[in-house]
Formats: sequence, C-alpha cells, structure tokens
Amino acid sequence: MSMTTLERRTPASTKPFLPELVYFEPDALQYPIGKHIHEWAEKEGLPIRMTTSHNRITNLPGESDLEKYKIAKRTLVVGIRKTLKFDTSKPSAEYAIPIGTGCMGHCHYCYLQTTLGAKPYVRVYVNVDDILEAAAGYIADREPEITRFEAACTSDPVGLEHITGSLKRLIEFMAEQPHGRLRFVTKFHHVDSLLEAKHNGHTRIRFSVNADYVIRNFEPATSRFEERIEAAGKVAEAGYPLGFIIAPIIWFDGWEEGYRELLEKLKERVQVTAQNDLTFELIQHRFTKTAKRVIEQRYPKTKLEMDEAKRKYKWGRYGIGKYVYPNEQAEALREFITEQIFTQFPEARIEYFT
Repeated sequence: MSMTTLERRTPASTKPFLPELVYFEPDALQYPIGKHIHEWAEKEGLPIRMTTSHNRITNLPGESDLEKYKIAKRTLVVGIRKTLKFDTSKPSAEYAIPIGTGCMGHCHYCYLQTTLGAKPYVRVYVNVDDILEAAAGYIADREPEITRFEAACTSDPVGLEHITGSLKRLIEFMAEQPHGRLRFVTKFHHVDSLLEAKHNGHTRIRFSVNADYVIRNFEPATSRFEERIEAAGKVAEAGYPLGFIIAPIIWFDGWEEGYRELLEKLKERVQVTAQNDLTFELIQHRFTKTAKRVIEQRYPKTKLEMDEAKRKYKWGRYGIGKYVYPNEQAEALREFITEQIFTQFPEARIEYFT
C-alpha cells in the first residue's frame, strides 16, 4: 500500500495551536510564564510585538473584516489578569477561574463569537500565582462547603497548555485543597502533559462531543472526534473524574441515529471505572439575535439553522433572551439522549439538561 493511500485513510493528527503573531504586554515579561512564552515564541520564529494593553491592538493585518477576524483568531496576547474578582459559572461550577480568554477553534455556534466582540484574539494570563491566591480566598469563604471552579468559561485551556503550562498548575493546586475542585471542558486532545499531574481526584476533565454531523459541519480547527475519545481514554486511565458535554444538541435530519452512534462509540472506546465518576451535561442549541448576525458575517456559508420562526424565545439572565427549541422538540431531544446515555452508561450521572 502506498504512503499516499495510507495518508488518505488516516487523517493527520490535529496539531497544537501555533499563533501567527504574538503580542506581549510589558509587565508580562516580569513573570516566569511570560519569559517562558517569549522564549518559546522566539524559538518558533514567530513575529513578536509589544503592546501597552490588549485594548490597544488595532493594527491586525487583513484587508476585510473577515480576514482580520481569521488572523485575530491566530493571534496570541500575553498579559496580566488585573481583575481578580471571579464571575459565577452556573450550572457548571460556583466560579469561573480565569487563565485565558479566546479560542483558536472556529465553532460556528460558539457564544464567544459575541462575548469577545471585535477582539477575538487569544489571551493568556501570566500572573497565575495571583489567580490561585484569589481562588484560595473564595474557597476559604465557603468552607466547609466544596467550591468548584470552571477553567473553560472563556477559552479552551487544553488548546493552550503546551504554551503556558497553567492548567497543570491549577490541577496540582486544587489537589491540595480539601474544599476546592477544578473542572474544565475541551475540544482538543493534547492532554499528555496532564496525565502525570498530581490531581487527587479533585479535577474533572470533560470532553465536548457531538454527533458526526455537528462536528463535521460546525467545529473547524478543533481535534477530530476520534482524537478526543482517545484523549478521554487516557484521562480515564490516569484516574481523573471524567465527563462528557454534548453541546450544542442540534435537531437535524437523522439526529436520532447521529446521537445513538455517538453514545455507542463512546461506550466502545472509553473504559470507565467507578473512580472516574462519569458525568454528562446536555445543552441544546440556542442563539441570540446578535449572535446570529455575527455568525452569519463570520461564517457566511454556515449550515447552522437559526430561524427564529422555528424556535421558542427564552428569557435569560440580565434580561437577554435566547432562541431555543420549542418544548416538544427539546423534550424529544432530552428523552432520547438521556435514554441512550443510560443504555450505554448505566452508572453515569446526568448533571443537567438546558
């Protein structure tokens, strides 16, 4: 069999994120992580620029808004997290722990499309000691209750771990906290550096998974499904509590077969033990008017269905409403996927459907 045939049958592994441009805020170079990233960028031969603040980055290359958006998604900004007040993160956790914002993935439906507005570049924070000190304060305030922190509210930290190493630091910090727990979710498979970390069962690693139709059409620049499942198996073997987030759950022609196949594949390839304490989180697709406008601008050929006439309007926090599936469709999705989960993983726990 020729090499060409082999390459066609075996897709290349998704490579770790390599930015096209790296900005540093001056004070970032006073921190060990900042110095490490600067050395890494120099070694990789990446263009390096200085900026007094990420808010002053206005000269990104590109002739059109779409070109500038694509380049911004491959731009890394290294700086300091100045605000150490953590946002809440319901229903996933009590608080979001901020180690980065932005994502190199191009998921059409992602809420970060609107959250990050005109600045969709990837940012990482180097003052991790300050962030951990703040987390310790939040834990102390709620003792003896357990305090959970979500590390993936505004980014995909696994996709940046090879650059920062920050996630491993969070894991090992939480391992020493009797009342602290860490959670994060990823669409990337680059978990090898986390497998030997001392986690003490205090970190739950979750993988975002979906029907093949959804991953194929709406999740460019992320790890392939097979890679994510292989990584989930490694995480399970390393004794981490494990979870899967099926999101967004999308109603499409053949959705029942698509989600049935998804759960069957998970069962075939991931060996789960009681130690892994398997959980599922289920989130139906939703969008706002603003999100729809931005998505259609950035992905003009998207197949993502966003017809308000086919949806139910649901009021959310801060008076901002979202379009979700009508009750009958939502209930059909919930019942079918729940049944499939408990058929394949009777020991699993479904944390919520929203």
